Amino acid sequence: MTPSPFLSGFVTRDIAATGARIRLATGGRGPPLLLLHGHPQTHATWHKIAPQLARDFTIVAADLRGYGDSQKPPGGRQHVNYSKRAMALDQVEVMRALGFPRFSVVGHDRGGRVAHRMALDHPDAVEKIAVFDIAPTATMYARADKQFATRYFWWFFLIQPYDLPERMIGADPEFFLRKHLEGQIRIPGATSPEIFAEYLRCYMDPATRHAICEDYRAAAGIDLEHDREDADRKVSAPLLALWGARGTVGALYDVLETWREKALDARGCALDCGHTPQEERPEETLAQLLAFLRG
Repeated sequence: MTPSPFLSGFVTRDIAATGARIRLATGGRGPPLLLLHGHPQTHATWHKIAPQLARDFTIVAADLRGYGDSQKPPGGRQHVNYSKRAMALDQVEVMRALGFPRFSVVGHDRGGRVAHRMALDHPDAVEKIAVFDIAPTATMYARADKQFATRYFWWFFLIQPYDLPERMIGADPEFFLRKHLEGQIRIPGATSPEIFAEYLRCYMDPATRHAICEDYRAAAGIDLEHDREDADRKVSAPLLALWGARGTVGALYDVLETWREKALDARGCALDCGHTPQEERPEETLAQLLAFLRG
């Protein structure tokens, strides 16, 4: 274990799950709380709120498989190795290895989709779930229109067959990464140069870029199959949804209603920011999370 360069007071380590080796940072004391990042971030995205959460909880901030310094296995048939089912199982096994068979989970963006699948596949493991700036994947695809496709073009670009998006992004990864973040964040400077450099370090790895494409390809295929199979099931754990009032999800959907269609107990609100509440509005995000998790 080594000190985390981004999460003050945390240490990093690797844990081998069945399908992938997962990099994580741990810190704090109290009930266990798993934090899952989105694309194109890593677990470093939690640096503004994880130390404060660690006053009340044992925090596990993990890199999803394919992202950050976690292992990047081959995609497999139908991109199954990047299904949210496989990615959720990684994290459940990691938490079990740490001695936490039951825990709460917070997921931003892709991490929220992993958390949603986790709550369906492992209801006994998930005590509470919070999702940041997403509507359910199946809902977003089913209601896709020109406005959504324009604002979230990468949902349709990254799913193109190998290796078209990989080659195109590989021509200038820093440009793509910077434009992607600039297009989603509404609070200037919310992502510091140091954190951007960390995201870029990971994004410069061709294996990471391929894994990201596999994640999105799975979301447009096998994940939708799993969602259809579970169309009549709802998340039983209490669910908190937070979203950016200035972002695409908040503009295009009644976010809370979409989650009430998928969960028995859903609550939440918009924050005055774009896509990344934990970086853009950390104090407000922290307050909402603590009220939910302590309640």
